[in-house]
Amino acid sequence: MASPSAPPEAFTRAVAGLRAESPRPEILLEEIAAPQRLAPYSFALSATVLRDGDEVASGRLILLHEPEGHEAWRGDLRLVTLVTAELEADLATDPLLPAVAWTWLTDGLEQYAAAYTAIGGTVTQTASTRFGELAGPAPTADLEVRASWTPTSGDFGAHLRGWCAMLASTAGLPPPGVASLTDRHRAPAS
Repeated sequence: MASPSAPPEAFTRAVAGLRAESPRPEILLEEIAAPQRLAPYSFALSATVLRDGDEVASGRLILLHEPEGHEAWRGDLRLVTLVTAELEADLATDPLLPAVAWTWLTDGLEQYAAAYTAIGGTVTQTASTRFGELAGPAPTADLEVRASWTPTSGDFGAHLRGWCAMLASTAGLPPPGVASLTDRHRAPAS
């Protein structure tokens, strides 16, 4: 018999599913402290996406569990994410970018058959130019995706794989097994 303080089985299975996956090598995952006030049980992962050794995107994936269920979630488990990436300046003003960035999430989840409901979120694109005492670096542009969804299947590995696919798209990584044009023009290692 489980002790009263032990996490519920649904939560421990979900955490095990998230821990069991290993993403493509450009995506580095790390367990981090989860927020404690959002739900009675929570678990969090941090991701750093590298391209040519440089960090080009980062994200957090948080699993929340409310054993009694949550009306807005339409379930008792919820995945919440925040993904940020630096953009090329011309993309910061592209009016189609938010819709495209949203499909990176939904397509990633669908690609791995990560069934869900009650999905929602925002996509924000910003351009920043520094002036006065803060002047210095060239203008920067950033993309931020905030989203949450309720898994309707027990395959949390599929949700992690779908989330990692979104991270890869956000970072501009080519699909696995496909070399980018810049990779093809590099001299072979000796």
